[in-house]
Amino acid sequence: MYKHLIKRAKMKSVLFAIVALFIISLTITAKGKGDTFKVFYLGGQSNMDGYGYNKDLPDSLLQPLNDVYIFHGNSMDDDLPNGGLGLWAPLKKGHGVGFSSDGDKNTYSERFGIELSFAYTLKQLYPNDKIAIIKYSKGGSSIDSVATRQFGCWEPDFKGKTGINQYDHFLTTLKNALTNSDINNDGKVDKLIPSGILWMQGESDADVTEAIAQRYHDNLKRLMDLIRASLHNNDLPIVIGKISDSWNDESGKVWPYEELVQYAQEKFVNNDIKAAIIRDTRYYKYSDPWHYDSEGYIHLGKRMAEEMSALLKSNSK
Repeated sequence: MYKHLIKRAKMKSVLFAIVALFIISLTITAKGKGDTFKVFYLGGQSNMDGYGYNKDLPDSLLQPLNDVYIFHGNSMDDDLPNGGLGLWAPLKKGHGVGFSSDGDKNTYSERFGIELSFAYTLKQLYPNDKIAIIKYSKGGSSIDSVATRQFGCWEPDFKGKTGINQYDHFLTTLKNALTNSDINNDGKVDKLIPSGILWMQGESDADVTEAIAQRYHDNLKRLMDLIRASLHNNDLPIVIGKISDSWNDESGKVWPYEELVQYAQEKFVNNDIKAAIIRDTRYYKYSDPWHYDSEGYIHLGKRMAEEMSALLKSNSK
């Protein structure tokens, strides 16, 4: 039964990607050759959304970055349409919680996530490379369907009421991003090379029952395998952020089963030579019981870029 579900989910991913790549292949003939971009997918829950305040950004992260673009998929609840709408645009502040897009216009927020410091650090490490970011995340979302509640679920086979879940919104984001591959709007079709995955999630799977937390490793591995397959590279490097706790709750811990999910994250990285984990999160300060402060997001993006660079160099050997 489990193998059957995996097969169904993989088929779902591959069909979306094939359609997008077919559309791209048709437009290449019409428009000619454009630029080459390294593509990174950013996903997870609210600490990937980003709760940093734009007013706290240093000048270095407020300056435009040459040849860095982002497609930020519109975040929606399970069962609702319009998840994954977006358009390619130069990266700037405002891609944190509260960002939205209708596919024709982006509405920027007063918040930011890891995308700014991640891209800035990568450009320092690879000044001649062009970078494209595809982002879709959803605050409070779990991988395990039993932990879904009102926040959303990444379990590919979770049906809910309409059959639309967070994994579907991710696939729609990916399809929409790849369908329009002239991402710098110069009239030429750009070559988009999937290069890595950044994943910050797990708090919601550590919040409900011990059994859900104990399933996290298998759930995470399956989802990462499917996201890799959707991007047509089973060896894509993955950098995950280790969840942490603010201890800002009446009972003390915010995430009762935090250690079990942390163990699962470490196990995933230990079993995958193309994956890395950021442990610095344990030292971050918080702006509320659930979310890092602005400095934390800046540091997390920097560290994720550094670890991604190390994995990319390892893969090239």
